[in-house]
Amino acid sequence: MEEIHKAIQAMEAEKTEEAITILQQYLPEADEEERFTITELYIQWGMLEEAKMILQELIQRYPKEAELKVMMAEIHIDLNEDEDAISLLNEFTPEDEGYLESLLQLADLYQSQGLFEVAEQKLLAAKQLEPNEAVIDFALGELAFSNGEYNKCIPFYENAMHHQPVIADIEVATRLAEAFAASGEFEKSLDYYEKVEEDNADVLFRYGFVAFQALRNDIAIHVWERLIEDDPYYQSVYPLLAQAYEAEGMPKEALNMAEKGLAKDEYNKELYHLVGTLSHKAGDKEAGYRYMREAVALDPGYKEAVLFLIENYKSDGDHESIIELINQLLTLGEEDPYYLFELAKAYEEEEDYKQALEHYQNAYPSLKDDDVFLKAYGYFLVEEGRMREGQQVLEEYLAIEPSNTEVEEFIHRLKEM
Repeated sequence: MEEIHKAIQAMEAEKTEEAITILQQYLPEADEEERFTITELYIQWGMLEEAKMILQELIQRYPKEAELKVMMAEIHIDLNEDEDAISLLNEFTPEDEGYLESLLQLADLYQSQGLFEVAEQKLLAAKQLEPNEAVIDFALGELAFSNGEYNKCIPFYENAMHHQPVIADIEVATRLAEAFAASGEFEKSLDYYEKVEEDNADVLFRYGFVAFQALRNDIAIHVWERLIEDDPYYQSVYPLLAQAYEAEGMPKEALNMAEKGLAKDEYNKELYHLVGTLSHKAGDKEAGYRYMREAVALDPGYKEAVLFLIENYKSDGDHESIIELINQLLTLGEEDPYYLFELAKAYEEEEDYKQALEHYQNAYPSLKDDDVFLKAYGYFLVEEGRMREGQQVLEEYLAIEPSNTEVEEFIHRLKEM
């Protein structure tokens, strides 16, 4: 063992080549116990092929030694030699010492290959051997959860948590919280999130999000404020926390939080949209428009921001701004037929009837089945003296909305004229 200790000391001193050379030179005269120790060191150092060669030799000498086969299977898995691992693990019988471990490893392998039913069979076989083993219940829960079978995974997680609250550095309460949330049982989910002890940022975010979905904005605000205090750069929480403040009737806090988020993520179009909306609601129209135009500048295809601008410009009677905005979008290739419709109406309000007609005509092929468009276009044509065209368009409207007697009577008067 003296040479092995020398190799370990060399590796600890970051003399990697020296450590490996010592073991390679000593290996021919090492006994079986020392060979096993060298194999473990090779695995620790990532020298899997070298470890595999020694293990193959040891397995030939001791074919019934379960620990050797389990180690070899783990090496096969690490080397992405799944079929070799499966073949080796299937050699285990119920009488073998490592049978339970082989079942768990097989289940993991079959799950990674998408053979979920086979994986479940292996885990259920393991559960028959050890009905109170928390790791097996947890694995069954993970398998069901990964398949979206949330109601099925819950009892397994509950059994696991009863025996062992933390498995593989994962708090089982977290998994139960996620499973109940995915099942739509938000109150039960919140109960389990309260039991989680770790201050993991992602867990806190999901905890707040479940509370937000359950309309428990008080909990969401408390949890997300804690998250931001721990991790101010967790950017996705800012817009949601702002919305939670707004839902609780705290508009100043909502705007302040959205602005803080924007300071952390200045290229986030959704945050510009949110700050613009909140500013507008707070009575600062100029700021609202400015932020919303920034959102559109970042993404000209961002319809929510475009429609906000159009509707609010319309409310202000600012048809020139609508014309300027939509023409810019058209120049950038954002050719939406509804934009053409809005542009036509804006030109009509500005009494630029030539431009209005052109854009109504351009929008018509795409909106000929839209009742709102047909009605507006039909009346516009009549106003422009294009009686026959207007009558035809209004008749197309009536084919969609036959119950509108006002338009029907208007067409009747047109025919009499």
